[in-house]
Amino acid sequence: MKGGRRAGTRTVVVHMHINTGEDAIAATGPRFGLIVSKAVGNAVVRHRTSRRLRHVCMAVMKDGAHGTPLPPNVDIVIRALPASAEATSERLARDIRKALAKWDI
Repeated sequence: MKGGRRAGTRTVVVHMHINTGEDAIAATGPRFGLIVSKAVGNAVVRHRTSRRLRHVCMAVMKDGAHGTPLPPNVDIVIRALPASAEATSERLARDIRKALAKWDI
């Protein structure tokens, strides 16, 4: 993401961009995007990892890193690393919250 921030953990790299201007006005809530490459595993493993990350993202959207909801003008892209294939949902949630906590959002 151009102009955003990035934080990495063992299982994921989280990119964050705060929208300003018309994009911020039209925002209906925080948006998440997922990147799960072939380095994570075969199709079955990638889809399982994507489902876990989607589930975790829904919880993180509501709770944020510190228990407060994320602002509506935030775009977050989560890139899964190969270690995410073996990680539990709890570990993925902890790593994503840890990355978001670095930015105090």
